[in-house]
Amino acid sequence: MPPHGNCSGDKDHHHDHEESNEIGIQYSLYNKINKNNLECLNEAVEGSGQTVFKPWEDRFNSDAFVESDADEELLFNIPFTGNVKLKGIKVIGEDADNHPSKMRLFKNRPSATFDDVSAVADQEFELVKDPTGTAEYNTKVVTFNNVHHLTIHFPSNFGDETTKIYYIGLKGEFSEAHRHGVTICTYESRPMPTDHKNPLSDMAQSRLGQ
Repeated sequence: MPPHGNCSGDKDHHHDHEESNEIGIQYSLYNKINKNNLECLNEAVEGSGQTVFKPWEDRFNSDAFVESDADEELLFNIPFTGNVKLKGIKVIGEDADNHPSKMRLFKNRPSATFDDVSAVADQEFELVKDPTGTAEYNTKVVTFNNVHHLTIHFPSNFGDETTKIYYIGLKGEFSEAHRHGVTICTYESRPMPTDHKNPLSDMAQSRLGQ
């Protein structure tokens, strides 16, 4: 008969695996990002900002990361392919001073610059050094409803010259964008009886009136 410790360990491992899978499902909004139009300002390597939006199971992939260039600030402009109800964010970095120490969120402000984010943020968080993705930062769901573009500003870190991030996870609900323009166009293209008066009928009515 195996020691109780082994049995307990197997159950804990199974539980941890299930919990990790559940988190992975929750943090799947990376699939709904328009990666072609995503931009990261002040990234040291062009295009590296896109690599931190990845599956939960790849969160510890140290080959894919973004590091800031001129100073410690990083700014992400994240367009979605539809509308998002954003519920939570995870940020994974190193257990070091290059981990971001603050995160500021802005809703539906496409192509934001560092000048734009000097305004008051829709929500701010003080971050902890989190190399494992344990911490979850819950957003104000009422505020972050119907988000088609999310701006994330990391203004500072814990004292290093540059900031380094391995993973940014976005949790929430996704819905397809409504194509109002197409609907209106289709409606207006339908011929309406009042738009096509019959000239013979008008002439007959005019003669009867004489």
